[in-house]
Amino acid sequence: MPTAKALKQAEAAGLDLVEVAPHAHPPVCRILDYGKFKYEQKKKARGKPKSTASVVKEIRVRPKIDTNDVDIKVRKAREFLDAGNKVQVTCLFRGREMAYKNLGRDVLDRVVELLADIAKVERLPRMEGRRMNLLLSRKTKAPVKATTGKPGTEGDVRAESVPEPGEPLISAEVAQTMEAKPEVSQAPEAKPETNPEKEA
Repeated sequence: MPTAKALKQAEAAGLDLVEVAPHAHPPVCRILDYGKFKYEQKKKARGKPKSTASVVKEIRVRPKIDTNDVDIKVRKAREFLDAGNKVQVTCLFRGREMAYKNLGRDVLDRVVELLADIAKVERLPRMEGRRMNLLLSRKTKAPVKATTGKPGTEGDVRAESVPEPGEPLISAEVAQTMEAKPEVSQAPEAKPETNPEKEA
């Protein structure tokens, strides 16, 4: 096709005439959106997106930190863990506080206890100069085991066997069948035999 005719067709369609194979004989051109074409070329060159690595966030505490301040730090750490990040808890020691490392360890243990429902200890507390560091990561959710539904298995509870609050313990059908059954007369109690000789 002559180049002038191809340009007219591209203009009529509101698109661009793009040379996609310049080394071919004759060169190959296409009528397409040039901006979209360049974007797809860049996307192919980049390849697959790399998986985002988890970021390590840090919260700092002191050996003599107040209880309310610990709660605030724990709340912030929980937000980091919910976002998929790891949390490094750092206890800073200054001056004579180095003689009371057990106080800093108690603070870190308190943080671990408050985050036990969502976090696990990835690296135990260790001293690095005047800092005691602890690394926490998000717990992976355990898969829920499906019940077998077979009666007699341990931990098996059937929903229909537990009545809702306010419901009678016996259904109406069972109550009707119980009423329809004839009452079984009980045999009279056997009287003890009397010995006439003893009475005489």
